[in-house]
This record gives sequence, structure tokens and C-alpha cells, in this order.
Amino acid sequence: MITSSAFPTAPPARLAGVNCSKVNPNLDRLQSYPFEKLRALFAGITPPAGLKPIRLSIGEPQHPTPGFIRQTLADNLGGLSTYPTTLGSDGLRGAIAGWLGRRYGLPAIDPATQVIPVNGSREALFAFAQCVVDGTQPGAKVLCPNPFYQIYEGAAFLAGAEPVFLNTLPHNGFAYDFASISDETWRDIQLIYVCSPGNPTGRVLSLDEWKVLFELSDRHGFVIAADECYSEIYFDDDAKPIGGLEAAWRLGRTDFRNVVMFSSLSKRSNVPGMRSGFVAGDARILSRFLNYRTYHGCAMNPAVQAASIAAWHDEEHVAENRRLYREKFARITPMLKPWLATDLPDAGFYLWAGVPSGLSDTDFARRLQAEYNVTVLPGSYLAREANGINPGAGFVRIALVADTHECVEAAERLIDFCKKL
Repeated sequence: MITSSAFPTAPPARLAGVNCSKVNPNLDRLQSYPFEKLRALFAGITPPAGLKPIRLSIGEPQHPTPGFIRQTLADNLGGLSTYPTTLGSDGLRGAIAGWLGRRYGLPAIDPATQVIPVNGSREALFAFAQCVVDGTQPGAKVLCPNPFYQIYEGAAFLAGAEPVFLNTLPHNGFAYDFASISDETWRDIQLIYVCSPGNPTGRVLSLDEWKVLFELSDRHGFVIAADECYSEIYFDDDAKPIGGLEAAWRLGRTDFRNVVMFSSLSKRSNVPGMRSGFVAGDARILSRFLNYRTYHGCAMNPAVQAASIAAWHDEEHVAENRRLYREKFARITPMLKPWLATDLPDAGFYLWAGVPSGLSDTDFARRLQAEYNVTVLPGSYLAREANGINPGAGFVRIALVADTHECVEAAERLIDFCKKL
């Protein structure tokens, strides 16, 4: 993550001495990232010195990286002497295809045409819009859930499209209300980002919801980008989150037409610094995306490829990772529920918590930081105003990524804070 001191705070196109006519004007439309806003919110705060800081604001896994992944990475540093290919090794694509088959019951994934390794899902989610959106078309639009992962909005702007926001609200369990989008708007949508399990709500789309989305895609011709990087953190082994490709397969769409899923080892295997993920799905779209990426220059490090193969082949460490999250949520959710409007999510490692009435999410986060040295992220920073509301306002996102002891201590401080309000 780039710190605020690394670059000037003014938007690039407004820097002194820069010929603004030579800079993409859409860069001026990018909002500050939520963590930049958080730093500004906390300006001038000096938390109590006697309380160690507990950071629950950023979704950065803090469980230890499995030793076998670290060792495999070290054992394959010899690969640094060769240029990797954009398509990655046969072994890596085969490992990913095999995992997709085991995890989602997909027996016919072709590793040669339906899988591309990427350097983390973040860069691929952004680049994908540049590939599939035709920004020269008048009124081109990209649909995003709201609240949402900020990459979606930035990708839309830089592809020359307008983001359209689909509010997800508590009255219907944060479901995607596709019926709220008019036919006129659907006709202009070229790409929809779907995040399931959702960030920040943790909601998982049902098979029926996928069916509606596929029918809309068939009618209007848009592409579906399914962001599934939280898919392996769930609480019930008998209710694993359904994925976009799994839904397509179960509904008879065995060519995965107009559907591409994005996944990552970051959360599943506790290797966010390794930057390893993949895209998979519609071979026709991935062929174009591969061509784009060849020019983009984003081939995966060979040592990272070797470590990724090892990670995708092993489920024992993933089960242990889930166990740790289940333990934390089982302890902390009932502790916080009497004080904050929250409940166990479908999946993921966030609590999406409504703050006590009479206090904004930003005031709640600032006072909590100032008085208890616990950092949470205001929900309004993860959303945009749409249909007259900011659906993140009045919520905070709590990332239960630290160890259980630290998360419990943070929950105890949160409870003390709420008792004072």
C-alpha cells in the first residue's frame, strides 16, 4: 500500500509544471483510497499510550504463511534467471484447473484456454475492464455493488465508462436487487462486477440470483466479472459459497459464456505478499484478455508460480485457516451483537456492523481510535451516494484478521466504548 507521504496529495493532472492536456483526464475522477481518507480522519489524534494499537481496518491476512509455501518459494529461486511467460507454466494452470474441479465440481476446465494466472486478483480486476469495456461507445457503463471494492470504480473510469452503483442494504439481507436497475440502464452496461462472498457484507449470491444475472447477461450482452477472493473462508462445511463458474455449470452454461471468475491465494493461504491468483472462465474472453496482458507485461515470477502450485494442491492448511476464523467469529460476534447491529456473515473475514444511533460512522471510528486505539474502517468510505443515500453510512467494517487474543481484546475495548455512548 502506498503511503500518503510517497506522492503529492494533489491529483496528478493538477501538479505544477505538468501539461494537463497530456494526462488522462479520467485520473482526476479517482477518489482517494479509503485508507487515505482514514489517515486524514485520524489527523491530530494521539491514542492512549497505555493501549497497544489494534488494527481491524484493513483486510490483510495476519495468520502465519504455511511453512511449505515459504520453503517451495525459496527452493525455486533459480527460476529468476528466466523470463516467465504471460500464460504461466503448464503445471500452474493444471494445478488451478484441478482445484476448480475439486472445489466446485467442474470436471472439464481446460487449463490451456480457460485459466490465466495473475499477480493477485486486484491487478486483474482492474485490467479486465480495460480489456472488455468499449469506452468509445456513448453511455458505456459498468455496474458495481455498493458498498464495493474501490478497484471496480477506478477500472470503470479508466476504461472510459461510467460506474453505476447497485445499493446493497440491510432490509433484504444485502442482496443484489437487480430489478432496481432499469432496462434502459441495462442496455448500456458492458461489465458487471459481482463480489461473492461480498466485501464488506460477507453475503453470498444464491444459485437463483446467479440465474437471474445470467438471463440479464444473455438479454443485454454484458460480461460478468465474479470477484471470489473470499470464497475459502466460510463457517459451514455443508454450505460452501457457490461460485460463478459453478453456478453456470449447474445451470447448463458449460461454455461459461460471458462469465470470468477471479480468485487469489492471499486470503486462502495467507500469502498476500506473494501476489498470486488467477482468472478462469469463458475461453473466448480469456483469449482476448491474454493478448492484452501480453502487452501489459504482467507475467508471474517463476518462484511464485512454483509456490502457488504447492498451495493450490494442498487443502490442509486452508482448513486450518478456516478453523482460526471460525473460532474468532464464534467468540466475537456474540460479544458485539448486543452493542452493534451485526451478525455472522455468510462468509469472509469481515463484520459489517451498524454503529449506535446518533453517531456517524466517521465519528464512531475517530472516537474509537482516539479513546481506545482500535482502528475500524467507516462504511461510508467504501460506498458512493446512489439513489439519494450512501449505503455504507452508519456502518463500520471490522476485519477479524489478527489472532484470536488480539481480536477479543479489541472487542472488549469496543464494548467499553459503546457503553460510554
